[in-house]
Amino acid sequence: MNRPILLPSLFLLLGACLALAQTPSPTFDFSPTGISGVISISPIQGGPTRQETPDAKPLSEMAFEVKQGSREIKIFRTDDSGHFRVELAPGHYTIVRKDWKAAVGSYGPFEVEVAKGKMTNVEWKCDSGLR
Repeated sequence: MNRPILLPSLFLLLGACLALAQTPSPTFDFSPTGISGVISISPIQGGPTRQETPDAKPLSEMAFEVKQGSREIKIFRTDDSGHFRVELAPGHYTIVRKDWKAAVGSYGPFEVEVAKGKMTNVEWKCDSGLR
């Protein structure tokens, strides 16, 4: 066996292994980022509020736009219980009801700040305009 070649080869191999062991591996953050919550509407009937009757209800099956400035980023829809969840990149957003043109009622705008690696939980109330 040729010892003069074997020994330097072993040192090169050992050095390569040490260099690979010291290289930091990339870290990935798989935490969802965005907003989730519930949207309700109130009042649900005109006239004075009655103690035995609920004055608010979930805003179900309603489409909302997520905007940054004048740019539409995403559209989401509430479920039967008024809940929603939408993944978004970190940043500042404005949420408004999609295609709302009526003069009665208020469905936003809602402002929200989304932080990196965090789902921001919100509870928003819309005004039906009933009095």
